[in-house]
Amino acid sequence: MEKVKDTVKANFTAYLEEKGLRKTPERFAILEEIYSHSGHFTVESLFKKMGDKNYRVSKATVYNTLQLLLESELVVKHTYKNDMARYERALNQKHEHLICVRCNRVEEFSDERVEEVLKQVEEQYDFEIQRHMLYVYGVCKRCKLKMKKKAGNSL
Repeated sequence: MEKVKDTVKANFTAYLEEKGLRKTPERFAILEEIYSHSGHFTVESLFKKMGDKNYRVSKATVYNTLQLLLESELVVKHTYKNDMARYERALNQKHEHLICVRCNRVEEFSDERVEEVLKQVEEQYDFEIQRHMLYVYGVCKRCKLKMKKKAGNSL
């Protein structure tokens, strides 16, 4: 994990230098926090984590840094259905998303068969895939169970 963090920090440093932007401790603290945890996060949850660790960053700094991390392709933004934006780290992420259309729950999964299909797509279309995102929308196990119970009660 430390190797990933070093790579991310180097990539972000290069991006900031290329754009002529300041390399502030706050920006790197936000980057560190993001890459210290897996999974999705919101601006609010990231802001709260930064505050819990006694970092003095404003919500505007969190928003602005997230925008830079999106532009530098170190973070990915997801907006599922009518849900608020969620983010996740982008480097070394290989997973897909199952999104429940009833409760908006997001579950991640990984399956080597998806990677195999993508390799075939690369070969068939002579196209080098650099990254991909797969969203599968449906009804989760919990919601299906609730629907089944509700249907049973209405008989």
